[in-house]
Amino acid sequence: MSRGLNKVMIIGHLGRDPEMRYTPSGRPVTSFSVVTTRTWTSAEGERHEESEWFNVVSWGNLAEICNQYLSKGQQVYVEGRLQTRGWEDNDGKKHYRTELVAGEMIMLGERQSNFNASANEASGSDNNNDSFAF
Repeated sequence: MSRGLNKVMIIGHLGRDPEMRYTPSGRPVTSFSVVTTRTWTSAEGERHEESEWFNVVSWGNLAEICNQYLSKGQQVYVEGRLQTRGWEDNDGKKHYRTELVAGEMIMLGERQSNFNASANEASGSDNNNDSFAF
């Protein structure tokens, strides 16, 4: 029997602030969107740009970290797996949503100010250009 691989790695910017909620059992789950953009030049020399949106879901401790430290516009690296879930609405119409279930998140670029104070106190550093992995 052969094994499969479901692994996704993206670097992009948050399209909205994270939203955290709790399952009935009390487990935290945070969702947010990330946009990635690629550019290329055609054979005719024209520059093109294409954006792709990803719905990201994180669970447990990572969900709490994403909710606390991420914000709209921030650049982020997310690694995880793709998962498609389906449901039926009240009218009987079927809906599907493909999500990136995050297993790892690294904040890139500038950090939020509320994170700067606690990170600098913990590390004894004033450097605001570090990337942090959780």
